[in-house]
Amino acid sequence: MRWSNSLSTRPSLEAAVKEVVEKSSESLGTKADLGLVFISSAFTSEYPRLMPLLKKHLPETITIGCGGGGIVGMNEQGKPQELEQKTAISLSLAHLPEVAVKAFHISAGQLPDLDSSPDRWCNLIGVPTVDKPQFIILADPFSAKINDLLQGLDYAYPHSPKVGGLASNGINGQNAGLFCENNLYQEGAVGVSLSGNIILETIVAQGCRPVGQPYRVTQGERNIVLELEELVSSNQIVSDGVKQSPLEALQNLVQNLDEKDRKLAENSLFVGIVRDEFKQNLEQGDFLIRNLIGVDPKAGAIAIGDQVRTGQRIQFHLRDAHTSAEDLEMLLQRYQRKVGFQSTATNNATALMFSCLGRGEVLYGKPNFDSSLFSSYLNIPISGFFCNGEIGPVGSSTFLHGYTSVFGICRQLS
Repeated sequence: MRWSNSLSTRPSLEAAVKEVVEKSSESLGTKADLGLVFISSAFTSEYPRLMPLLKKHLPETITIGCGGGGIVGMNEQGKPQELEQKTAISLSLAHLPEVAVKAFHISAGQLPDLDSSPDRWCNLIGVPTVDKPQFIILADPFSAKINDLLQGLDYAYPHSPKVGGLASNGINGQNAGLFCENNLYQEGAVGVSLSGNIILETIVAQGCRPVGQPYRVTQGERNIVLELEELVSSNQIVSDGVKQSPLEALQNLVQNLDEKDRKLAENSLFVGIVRDEFKQNLEQGDFLIRNLIGVDPKAGAIAIGDQVRTGQRIQFHLRDAHTSAEDLEMLLQRYQRKVGFQSTATNNATALMFSCLGRGEVLYGKPNFDSSLFSSYLNIPISGFFCNGEIGPVGSSTFLHGYTSVFGICRQLS
């Protein structure tokens, strides 16, 4: 298995495509089975020409991609670069022996009902469950019904990792374009399944840290939390069983924060929902982070950006640049310990980075932060784009995130 990536900032589409193809092909040094292309909104009017140009150079390579408000790739010095709101094309090529590659486009109208059998979903993708596929998914933010798609794929392929993002161009929410083989799509989702001698591992950096105590939801309806029970730890209810309104819990939390965190809580307070109800000793990264939408002072209730149910554990979280950096570094260290990956340069693996438009220089005040931190731990080719929403797993389920950087690490299984 071999991977390569090249980044071009040439203003001419023909010149940019020629540059990334030549550099990536030369670095790969063999037949390319898969291509992943990410193109900036500066080329929006020329999107229809992209795939024919690529196919001219790479006629036998299965290729998917999308437009992005920012593009990630490797510069001429072999360092990762995040080009936000600039002219850029990033092309990754992969030689994948013993790997079956299947590209697909799915429109919202093709999605089976969520109570349909797994076979309906497998037939839609064209890959049986027994193949144990791993998915890269790129979707239009307005038409894909992405939550239904992810829920259906999790149902049909429960043990298959899924990463990706919602296409973006950063210009008034306009459609950014999806590319699959020789086609440009304006709706739905495109993707690729990889089956065989390959593993796709994920790092989902939501950029938050828990504050205060965890709670158990004792009353909730849809996305409204009506009553909470404080937990002494992640798995032990306090002996007196004290229950309180979410507003009371929130007020007590804010009162006990230091001045810096209290100020941060004014506009960067979130709710983390525990995804694995069987896990006792919770760690950072075990929570699905959701927006705190509003507070009802009369009822003492809070509304969050997800469905809640009785018995779920939740905890309030804070987010800022420092916390986001610490979160990503902690997850990288944990991953490196788990797989024994070294930071020495290699092209036998690659990383795909799907980062929120609200991260990057907007969050950190300097360029290339997430990709550079990643490369300090895993020195492999990296590519991707800045998204309108990021796709990645938390626990055993796949979710659409915000303000997150999702990394998918592809490497040989054996």
